[in-house]
Amino acid sequence: MRIRKILPLLSLSILILTLSLAFTSGALGYYFPLPGVRMLASWYLYTTLNPQFPEFSAMSPEAVTAIVWDYRGLDTLFETAVFFLAIVGALALMRGISLKSVVENNTATVEVEGNGLSPIVKTASRPLTPLIIAVSASIALHGHLTPGGGFQGGSAAAVAPLLLLVIFSVYFLVKRGISEKPMLVLRTVGLLGIYVTAFLAVIAGLVLGVNAYVFQNQPKFDAPVGVPAYVFNTLLSGTLFLFNLFEYLAVAGGFTLVFILLSIPEEIARSVLGGEEYE
Repeated sequence: MRIRKILPLLSLSILILTLSLAFTSGALGYYFPLPGVRMLASWYLYTTLNPQFPEFSAMSPEAVTAIVWDYRGLDTLFETAVFFLAIVGALALMRGISLKSVVENNTATVEVEGNGLSPIVKTASRPLTPLIIAVSASIALHGHLTPGGGFQGGSAAAVAPLLLLVIFSVYFLVKRGISEKPMLVLRTVGLLGIYVTAFLAVIAGLVLGVNAYVFQNQPKFDAPVGVPAYVFNTLLSGTLFLFNLFEYLAVAGGFTLVFILLSIPEEIARSVLGGEEYE
């Protein structure tokens, strides 16, 4: 019975791998990806970290981060803005509700320490939480050097408050200052940092009286200003490190904010929002 389930999956995997190899090698008369796309990929790989041609280079060995925040940075900015607008929509729906005020005024039965899972799980979560934060920061801050980046790191960081929310309770987070407003501030600081980083070269160009572009990372032929690729002999890849840092703050704050909003008890939401009555 088990072999009958495994055989179709194994056959499908072999078929997909065979077709992928055939298309890649051109064995079926077609190349996939197309030769034009391959040339573009080769150009990205050739220039992403190439000190001999700094005008074309993003000065980052991590090609994906270079593409996301340098070659197509404006597109990434709008993606981040869409994510922020989604969070603004969630805040608008839950306006007027504050778990912090509930805890402070004790308007509901709030047993902060008594809620949650068993003491064994709570004890195990205490050393695990800082480890999650440390790993997430490493993913974000090394995103210009190794696979990762601000969004991936911020998503990993949001796991820590989510873990505490499940193991303890949402009131446990609120009592320790992790509530809606601080997370909104963190999210806003991250977004402002991204916007300021996008205009760093333009600001430098205005001060020096030279041409510069929005989202410019390294100096170009007609725009001789840029953000230094090396700081104290450490490769930071100019704006890429800053983008990853602020994206990390924005995503971590945004996801944590959404988790807190989703964990608001229904009776508290109804008491504030009112709405239709059900029989």
